[in-house]
Amino acid sequence: MRKAIKIVLWFLLVIVVAAGAFAAWLIYPGSPQSGSSLKYEGFIPLPKGKTLTVLDYLTVSGDNLFVTDESAGNVYKVHLREGALPGAADVSTFALEPATHGVIIDPSSRLAYVSRSEANTVDIFDPGTMRLVKRIPVADDADGIFYDPFEKIVYVANGDAKVATLIDPATQASIGTIPLGGKPEFAVIDPRTKLLYQNLEDVNTLAAVDVAKKVVVGRWPLERCEGPSGMAIDPADRRIFSVCSGNATLVVFDLDAHRVITSLPIGGGPDSVAYDSELRRIYGTGRSGVLSVIQQDTADSYHALDSIHLHFGAHTLAVDPATHRVYVGYASLVVPARLAVFSVNR
Repeated sequence: MRKAIKIVLWFLLVIVVAAGAFAAWLIYPGSPQSGSSLKYEGFIPLPKGKTLTVLDYLTVSGDNLFVTDESAGNVYKVHLREGALPGAADVSTFALEPATHGVIIDPSSRLAYVSRSEANTVDIFDPGTMRLVKRIPVADDADGIFYDPFEKIVYVANGDAKVATLIDPATQASIGTIPLGGKPEFAVIDPRTKLLYQNLEDVNTLAAVDVAKKVVVGRWPLERCEGPSGMAIDPADRRIFSVCSGNATLVVFDLDAHRVITSLPIGGGPDSVAYDSELRRIYGTGRSGVLSVIQQDTADSYHALDSIHLHFGAHTLAVDPATHRVYVGYASLVVPARLAVFSVNR
């Protein structure tokens, strides 16, 4: 009997120790290693949010980086420094309510627009003062948000509603919706055709949207892609890069042939992808916390450069086109959230 009790106690002790080690791993992310293509520079600390903080979109605009804290509902503006890492004093906050997602800057007014999926609004705020200007009601589950420079329209991807809401920045009001036929995730603009290309996550499809006519003008299956989420575009070679959360894959789509031409394995649960057109590099990351670096050799040829381990939940990133720095947002438990910063090894 005593032997059985000892075995049970040892078993419970092992479980407690393992749970403690796992919690410590979740709470205290270690510094990532540099790779052959990227050098780790350090972390940018963000203000303390919720007990569990999940960051969503990262957006570089000039010398500012906007970061959305989906859990607390905050938008952080990080002033980017030339040659030095930003500190706590370089971060300011626009706070309202949870479920913030994308941020865009209207180039005319220089006001910022942020989507909120629980409130079903797009909030306009002044990046100079970080204060609310106006709330605009939109369709259910406002998530991705994009600016169409040709129509001068703000395009909002509404996931549950499976539509896009259009907002006119001149009047700061909604001017209609576009039925998409699937749950929208990320979108990009093709400067040649002026069409907006939208990933539809639940039907594994790429849709071409004519924003001016408020209609979908084409749909193509994303073969070898389960759950397309993040997307980036190479406008010169007319290639779209989609990361697929369901099968940890990056697919390359030819905009002229309207088909997937190749695919590559990347880190698990990919959610975000960015393209550096000067270096011809593709960066992707996801829930598993692996930063994948892919080199574009030609329009149709690609190879993996790096697979850098970050931290579980580091699923969102952005590239600064001026400095080529890569910023990756970390999820956090208990401790404040942070951004990992990488510079390029040429």
